[in-house]
Order: sequence, then structure tokens, then C-alpha cells
Amino acid sequence: MAALNNVRILDMTQYEAGTSCTQALAWLGADVVKVEAPGVGDPGRGVGLTGEERYSAYFCNWNANKRSVVINLQKDSGRELLLDLVPKFDVFVENYGPGVVERLRIDYEDLKQV
Repeated sequence: MAALNNVRILDMTQYEAGTSCTQALAWLGADVVKVEAPGVGDPGRGVGLTGEERYSAYFCNWNANKRSVVINLQKDSGRELLLDLVPKFDVFVENYGPGVVERLRIDYEDLKQV
């Protein structure tokens, strides 16, 4: 039995600083669900791609053992979907730049209300 079995993580991280954190939690047994934007997904999906490659080794490495869901946080319906998901998880992780979660209205003050 893994140390973090039955722990659910809602992952809104990008690039190594955040994805390495949630990757470690996933390897310890947490159920990690990564939220990605429609169309492009996580920006890391394109790192290192050349020619005909469909999968980025960079992205696959840092996001192994996770599941993904696409949510458009630019729309109210996407924000509402995210807020519906939050209570189903034990941990919410994000590593956006300063002010982004406030602008999306998904900061701590917003999430603690659900």
C-alpha cells in the first residue's frame, strides 16, 4: 500500500516547479488529476517536439502517473465545473504567476467557499 493512497490531488501546475511536486505525490500513491486548457493543454506538451513527434518526453516525464481533464477557465461554465470538482479533492496545487488565480476567481478565498 502506497503512503498517499486515498489522497486526491487537483493539479493545476505547469512546467517543472509544479509538475515535479504533483508527480512525486502521484508516485507515492495519490490520485492526481491535472487540469489542462482546451486546445493546447499544458504548455509542457510542446517542449522538445520536432517533426512528426506527437508526445513530448518532457511532458510525459513530469506528468507520469496522472490523469488529465480539460477545463476552459476563461468561461464561467469552466470555472463552475472547477468549483464543483474542488470538494472532491483533498489538495489543490497551482503554480501560476502572481495574480492569475485571482483574475480567474479561483484563489484561496474563492475555493474555501466551496
